[in-house]
Amino acid sequence: MTALEKATGDVVFKFEPFVLHVLCRELQDAQLLHSVALDSGFRNSGITVGRGGKITMAVRSTHCLEVPLSHKGRLMVSEEYIEFLVHVANQKMEENI
Repeated sequence: MTALEKATGDVVFKFEPFVLHVLCRELQDAQLLHSVALDSGFRNSGITVGRGGKITMAVRSTHCLEVPLSHKGRLMVSEEYIEFLVHVANQKMEENI
């Protein structure tokens, strides 16, 4: 709260979701891992194949959170709401684990 009160610009509370990049030898390996990731609830997962043939499978969660807290130095939310956001972010972290 002290840092927010001293802020002169825009402040955003942001929680980034879990991401795991796996380099795969074969496309079939990436496809199997992709299926497992989707079945496990990691709905933003995907496969990319680079120009050199490098196959990367990204396991991504959907547990993101991005909320503006202040604008031009003016706090736009209550301390109670910030405490609520921290609680929600901590729950999302537990889900990531």
